[in-house]
Amino acid sequence: MSLSSRIDDIPYLPSPTKEMSWRDLNRFSKEDRGEAFYLTCLDYAQYLWRQRLPARAILCLDRAWGADLSGKEMALQNWPLPYRALVYILEEAPRDVFLGNPRAHFQHYADRLAEPRKEQRKWRSWACWLLTRKARPDFPDDPKHIVEKPSINDVSSQLDRHGHPGENNLWLDVMESI
Repeated sequence: MSLSSRIDDIPYLPSPTKEMSWRDLNRFSKEDRGEAFYLTCLDYAQYLWRQRLPARAILCLDRAWGADLSGKEMALQNWPLPYRALVYILEEAPRDVFLGNPRAHFQHYADRLAEPRKEQRKWRSWACWLLTRKARPDFPDDPKHIVEKPSINDVSSQLDRHGHPGENNLWLDVMESI
């Protein structure tokens, strides 16, 4: 990668110290999606960002939001749920790289989730949809995907109900910072 194409690290994610691939996530079983998985998702998102692959980095953040965490883990103290990292990607992604349509992605994702922790993951996805809508209003919803879209108040109350302690406040702080 040339110096001119280098991009700064996402300040809200850890900096991986090694080359990474999909195998780093694939080594975790479906039953082993705890703190180590969460940190690996964050590392890999940063790694993909460095490779100028922001759409794939967002998919890694999706995986991080799906980690099986109680909210009390040390990893979350050091690296809170990556709402700020998402906004950073949306605002800082170079215009010459593929970003897809994150707004439509989160709209579809929220409507198609299954267990485990379906409600928690659903409302996190709607939270990301609202962040995307605010940070990048140039991305449209998918007009063919008919689904009731929640308000900020709907998402806020559901994050209070299904999220980690303090998650709603974290998300609201990020919403207000845009």
